[in-house]
Amino acid sequence: MEMLPLVLASITVAATPLLIAALGEHVVERAGVLNLGVEGMMIVGAACGFAAAVLTDSGAFGLLAGALAGMLLALVFAILAIGLATNQVATGLALTILGLGLAGLIGAPFVGQPRPPIAPLALPGLSQIPIIGPAIFRADPVFFLSLVLIAAVAFVLNRTRAGLLLRAVGENHASAHALGVPVRRIRLYAVLFGGLMAGLAGAYLSLIYTRFWSPGMTAGRGWIALALVVFAAGHVWRLVLGAYLFGGLTVAQLHAQAGAIGLPSQLLSALPYIMTILALLVLAVSGRRGSGAAGSLGQPFVPER
Repeated sequence: MEMLPLVLASITVAATPLLIAALGEHVVERAGVLNLGVEGMMIVGAACGFAAAVLTDSGAFGLLAGALAGMLLALVFAILAIGLATNQVATGLALTILGLGLAGLIGAPFVGQPRPPIAPLALPGLSQIPIIGPAIFRADPVFFLSLVLIAAVAFVLNRTRAGLLLRAVGENHASAHALGVPVRRIRLYAVLFGGLMAGLAGAYLSLIYTRFWSPGMTAGRGWIALALVVFAAGHVWRLVLGAYLFGGLTVAQLHAQAGAIGLPSQLLSALPYIMTILALLVLAVSGRRGSGAAGSLGQPFVPER
């Protein structure tokens, strides 16, 4: 029981970058765009965020710089895939390769440099609740921001006119364009938001989760975020559930490496991907789509003459 708050806190920290990146990609795919460059945007956000934090000695500025770096890389994707109607799959993969290279270049002078932790926030009263108080209500500021983002994304997509227009663009962009909806503009905003979230998730990894920079530190988390979007099938609550489930598996893997769990750590490392495959199989068998925007997902928009 004494270790339970620490385990729960570790799960929230491990799940937060996955959740933030997946929320951004969820909005992108609801707009009918398939951006496979999440991994690249995350790693660039991690490198730029850590570099900015070291140079300015400000963790908050580092988080902001990482988010803006991810959004800038997303702008490159938007220019190519939305503006020039290039193949979205190929463009996203190229973006990931570009991001890995840029991150290695930007982060090279900062390899091995530690960063002090960002001071956690404690909600008065709630943080004193046994077990869950120290784990949930005494955490880093970005964790609380992620809770706000969950509610905001769910509300905007399902309860506002902007969300209705975005979903309309994702489900049938030709019909939306015929009704006068600015398809390209909406998709541009969605892609920029996705890049902002991916960059913030990457900065969280280097400034809060590990507090150091190393090449390849995202370790496939961008692909896991994409898998979470597929698993969610258009539902934000599934996204949250999947993110914390994957976070729990990450913590279990670390305990396995320390010998606290009698299972091979390699098996626990592979479990998130095995679960992703099983989720895809279940969705395929049940006849559900992998995304609410699947009707026009990955298709370029070319306005009619």
